Amino acid sequence: MRLRTDDDIYRARLVYLGPPGYTLPIHLPYAQYGVFVLLVPLFMFLHWLVSFQVEVFPAWEIALAMVTTSLIFRYVDPDRPARVVIRTALTDWRRTREPAVEQRDPRLVAARIRVREELV
Repeated sequence: MRLRTDDDIYRARLVYLGPPGYTLPIHLPYAQYGVFVLLVPLFMFLHWLVSFQVEVFPAWEIALAMVTTSLIFRYVDPDRPARVVIRTALTDWRRTREPAVEQRDPRLVAARIRVREELV
């Protein structure tokens, strides 16, 4: 269960509403614009690595950047900034996970037990 903080600082968001007199239909924090601007050239570079072509209007790259940005900011909150979410995703992706097939631990069973009268 998560409790809402009564701290107004945590609930305040730096949001770009649009140019003066023209409010945008969506309200996104500045950080989302920054991540989006960084992801579009990254996806354009990856597309260039695969096809050796650069599109005039990178529609697929923009769409992938929008989806990736929304996935990143799904886990962002005041206590977990975007850079921590990205770092966690990268480190979890590189590490191995537990195997899907259960592995049994070796059994340590004595085949023969000797009882001595005195200790050596």
